[in-house]
Amino acid sequence: MSSTRTTPAPVVKGTSPPGPGSLTGVQRRLGRDWRLAVLFLAPTALLVGVLVLVPILQSMITSTTVRHGADTVFVGLDNYRALVGDKQFRTGVVNSFVFTAYAEVFKVVLGLSAALLLHRLRRGRALLIGLLLVPWVVPTVVTAFSWRALLDPIFGSVNNLLTASGIGPLLASLHLVDSWPAGWLSDPSLAMPSVILVNVWKGVPFFTVCFLAGLKSIPADLYEAATIDGASTWQQFRHVTLPGLRHVITVTVTLSSIWTFNNFDLIWLLTQGGPGDVTAPYVLVAYSKAILQLQYGAGAAVTLVMLPIIAGLVFLLVRLLREDSGNRPPRWTGPTRRAVPWVITGLVTGLLLWASPEIFWKAALVLAVILLIAAVVSRTGTWIALAGLLAFVLGPMYWIFVTAFKSETQVVMRDNDLWPTPWTLEQFSGLFTNQPFGRWYLNTIMVSAASTAVALLCAALGGYALARLRFRGAQGFTVTVLLTYVMPGALLFIPLYQLLIETRLTDSLWSLVVTYPTFTLPFATWLLTGYFASIPVDLEEAALVDGSTRIQAFRRVVLPLAKPGLLAVALFTLTNAWNEFLFAFVFITKDEYKTLPVGMQSMIAGDVVPQGQLAAASLLVSIPVVVMYAFGQRFLTEGLTAGAVKG
Repeated sequence: MSSTRTTPAPVVKGTSPPGPGSLTGVQRRLGRDWRLAVLFLAPTALLVGVLVLVPILQSMITSTTVRHGADTVFVGLDNYRALVGDKQFRTGVVNSFVFTAYAEVFKVVLGLSAALLLHRLRRGRALLIGLLLVPWVVPTVVTAFSWRALLDPIFGSVNNLLTASGIGPLLASLHLVDSWPAGWLSDPSLAMPSVILVNVWKGVPFFTVCFLAGLKSIPADLYEAATIDGASTWQQFRHVTLPGLRHVITVTVTLSSIWTFNNFDLIWLLTQGGPGDVTAPYVLVAYSKAILQLQYGAGAAVTLVMLPIIAGLVFLLVRLLREDSGNRPPRWTGPTRRAVPWVITGLVTGLLLWASPEIFWKAALVLAVILLIAAVVSRTGTWIALAGLLAFVLGPMYWIFVTAFKSETQVVMRDNDLWPTPWTLEQFSGLFTNQPFGRWYLNTIMVSAASTAVALLCAALGGYALARLRFRGAQGFTVTVLLTYVMPGALLFIPLYQLLIETRLTDSLWSLVVTYPTFTLPFATWLLTGYFASIPVDLEEAALVDGSTRIQAFRRVVLPLAKPGLLAVALFTLTNAWNEFLFAFVFITKDEYKTLPVGMQSMIAGDVVPQGQLAAASLLVSIPVVVMYAFGQRFLTEGLTAGAVKG
């Protein structure tokens, strides 16, 4: 037995990382593992290069041109110079900043509050997390449809309930609304706050899950030590919880800010930028110029002007995360590092006060009320706060549920808005009879499954390479992948559409399978990079000692241990593919190839809105993903804890 233990000694020496003297000239220049890195990163590089970087380059070229009839004329930087005096562009930039800043503040506050409440629970947490994930899971078209109906000034349930409870007239007397009943989406003073509210409703679940994962990663010993030292609940929150969540807050807020800043679908489906331009973000301005006005060069210039700003934010995020992971010493330490968040907070607050004084004090009042309620509830019990949070989260979904079981007569007459009388399956039968809903459903399942498989494969290979392999350009590749979040789909789909025409993939499900990974792959790669880095390297080295190759160790050791991270990525990418609207709306024109979001939008013909059938469709669209998240949320939280949370 002892002789067999001594035989692997030469193998240990051969498989240990080579020293500087044993590296070849190419390895010294490109990195020790550059060959394997090329193999693992090739699929991601191909997708990002062909479907993102090439379209960006094409957009840059387009931004220097102007269309005159059928001809395209080179004009240099004229499109960029014109933006200086473009009032619509300036309004769009301000709207994007206001929309993003307020939405992120409320998502952080509500998401952290919900995470702290759920973290205390010992029973029913899985069920509650599954319920809280509903807004984030449901397609954007479902969100827009439900909230447009709820916020209707005459027939909407929001005004009816606020009037019946007396809260609505009270809001008018306090000048929080100009008149009652309020025109939430049609009043210029309320349209932007209403759109922000819907975005917060949809985004809070993502923040809650990420913060809950971060709370699980904070050692309990720190809280025990703080309790022994006599620290109060507030002191523990300030000195233990917040520092422990600094990394996850940075990642979550930055990624969510990029998504929110580039948001198009939700605002377009809710208000189309109106009334006037009060809710039009810069992305919608670019869409209006490039698509509605056929000024492709001007539209490209609008988006590209904002590209360096967001690219700089992503670059700073990458540097900060490398400092947190120990790969790079922090640039600032001591008081300077502690002062930076306060300086940023003060700067953002001042800009918000300047950009939207009419919204600022109202938002501050609402935020103060939320914090006051959170402080009071923290002393009296968690179930009261959870009940209020669930009412906010599930209210629109309850309206969809009951509307789906109403008769057409009750829907039209708007009788007994909050309860079906009688309960009936009329809307479901009409949905399958009058619409090709079954075909849309099958198309969505096939496209989502295929695009998720592509993104998962590429992200697993790319994430492992960035976490484990040593090669020159790793940081640059990471930044490049993350920069794919910067280009909004409202402009990317123009060159992508031209590319699909050249390859004859338009009006086919393949066009969606190929293009969907462009917006799911970056986050998937990011998440798996952090998860692979959290797996002890000793396990992989033991497999190498036993004679496995690096690829065999990856397949037999690393991938089985990374199942929670892989499942978290699958859930994220599947949800994004299931909910996607813009690409499917542009690339698919034939009814037999439409997906559920586009098919549901096509059910609305002018002012004719089949609310009952749309509610039934929304219910059927949301159930599968909600069920998957309900059963997979434990693995999702574990994947986030070791992935995006720890970086």
